[in-house]
Amino acid sequence: MQSTQPQRPLPRSMQFVLFITGLLWLLASHSVAEHSAQGIANRLNLPSIESLLSEVFCLFLLLVGFTTLSWIATRSGNLREDNALPKRATALREGQLGVALGWAMLLVAVLPMVIAGELHPQFWFAPRAWGLTLLSLAALAAGALVLEVAFRGYLYIKLIAAIGPVLATLLLSLIYAVLSSFHPNATGLSFCITFLLGILFSLAYLRTHAVWLGWGLHFAWNAATAVLLGLPVAGLATYTSFVTTDSSGPNWLTGGAYGPEGALFTVVVLAVGMAVLYRMTRDYAWEYTHAPIVPAAYAVVVAPPAAHTAMEEAAAAKPAPLVQILGATPTSASTLPVIDEHLRTSTNSDKTE
Repeated sequence: MQSTQPQRPLPRSMQFVLFITGLLWLLASHSVAEHSAQGIANRLNLPSIESLLSEVFCLFLLLVGFTTLSWIATRSGNLREDNALPKRATALREGQLGVALGWAMLLVAVLPMVIAGELHPQFWFAPRAWGLTLLSLAALAAGALVLEVAFRGYLYIKLIAAIGPVLATLLLSLIYAVLSSFHPNATGLSFCITFLLGILFSLAYLRTHAVWLGWGLHFAWNAATAVLLGLPVAGLATYTSFVTTDSSGPNWLTGGAYGPEGALFTVVVLAVGMAVLYRMTRDYAWEYTHAPIVPAAYAVVVAPPAAHTAMEEAAAAKPAPLVQILGATPTSASTLPVIDEHLRTSTNSDKTE
């Protein structure tokens, strides 16, 4: 659903209504997608595909629903622009930077656990494990995109237009943390860390005005947690990998059954990660978030002095002067005095002889 006409500006109150409506649509889409995926997986007797189906269904419902809401409000809908998925030359590069940063941040976050010897991995390299690992990666990628489209796409854009970027970031990060608190084994510390994660992902959007960077960051964080290390992702241990890791020690160090997003050291990692993200996106921020500089000036017309105008009028009133055009044939022997003198001398010498 696309239109070439520019969207009409909407008042702040209408933007907030669209945000509330979109939030309700998010909750409904998640419920419908979850039940639909569960029914199909049970019918096919393939429980391993349930998570992937749920995320794909939810993503489809969100994209279509948010674009439809935009069209209803403005009679102009664009699936990519309304959901912060612009088509641009740097999209792949932004995603790669996000993957690199998310991967590095997670590895640093679990470093104290590794040093303390609190992680105990168990490996499973059966052929079936690799297929299940690929399914988990696909589900994590789709799930990360769902969360970014929902919380850093349509809803975030509408909330920014309604209350500004600072309040929108705080409010949406708070909602994100509240919804995550319903996950198994959530704690007060995990609530705070999830709130900081929401700010980190929001910063990725604010610096690029797209979800490509945040998607790569979110996916890499979750994939490194679940697939590389075999740890729970925000309290969910439903992803299969060739490695499964049990953690021991205090929960403030390891996060316990909630995973690294419940460990105290993750707070430090997120703070440093925000600074790194801000630094690494300076070129994207300049290109995509700053309004273009349009040269403009006031027209300045200075009237000529009165005396100059009078001289021009007087000159225009006079008749044009006559111009005499002389013949091209010279009337004298030469136009140079030296040659004339030479000719006269030669003539006088001939007469004398």
